[in-house]
Amino acid sequence: MTDSSAYTPPKVWEWDAESGGRFANINRPISGATQDQELPVGKHPHQLYSLATPNGVKVTVMFEELLALGKKEAEYDAYTINILEGQQFGSDFVAANPNSKIPALVDHSTSPPTRVFESGAILVYLAEKFDAFLPKDPIPRAECMSWLFWQMGATPYLGGGFGHFYAYAPEKFEYPINRFTMEVKRQLDVLDRNLEKRQYLIGDEYTIADMATYPWYGGLVLANLYSAEEFLEAKSYTNVVRWASEIEKRPAVQRGQRVNKVWGPEEERVLERHDASDLD
Repeated sequence: MTDSSAYTPPKVWEWDAESGGRFANINRPISGATQDQELPVGKHPHQLYSLATPNGVKVTVMFEELLALGKKEAEYDAYTINILEGQQFGSDFVAANPNSKIPALVDHSTSPPTRVFESGAILVYLAEKFDAFLPKDPIPRAECMSWLFWQMGATPYLGGGFGHFYAYAPEKFEYPINRFTMEVKRQLDVLDRNLEKRQYLIGDEYTIADMATYPWYGGLVLANLYSAEEFLEAKSYTNVVRWASEIEKRPAVQRGQRVNKVWGPEEERVLERHDASDLD
């Protein structure tokens, strides 16, 4: 049992100390830029500022899938925003995303350029712009949008809740770990039941809903995200494992997962995409 008397919240919360844990140095209760910053702008229409976290991978996979379809107008330049170094609080990045979270996209094919932030919004924007991976028929389109919004609403409990308390918090506490573990296992069960009779989330069609969901839940069942595979009995969700394994084999998914990855301090952290013919 946890000691519920260990902490009594004050009448008014004050920010008087870092929260602790892996991301303590960048967590703060205010928004806005902390330093001047000039982001690079490459030669392609789409400028992506991101990192190869699950939310970032969604968008690079989408770009690579579009290029694999032969949509050369989907070329992009990808620049790494290292969130552990606080680069998301630079003035140019805040202008692209006032919420200071990756990914952020600036589309220079419009005048003035169009900014798009929130990974789900970027997926919908690109799907509509290039007429791909989002069904036109109202019924499957609604199903696709429902699963996309499910993922956007569900994974804060996975990453911000379970991931934080199980993997990143400076101390282990039974109550929050149990609370968020229960929710993550419920989410996995939701996916597993849906995928029992479906190849992809909405049926036989691979969509932006799969691209959004795979980096998170595929990471849990295939890549030991948060080193929690055994703890969550992730392999027991066999339909999720089958679905994630199929998506993992897609060449565009494999390419997308390499973009914006911080390989090490001695290696280049910027990937400039070239013409579609250079992909192979």
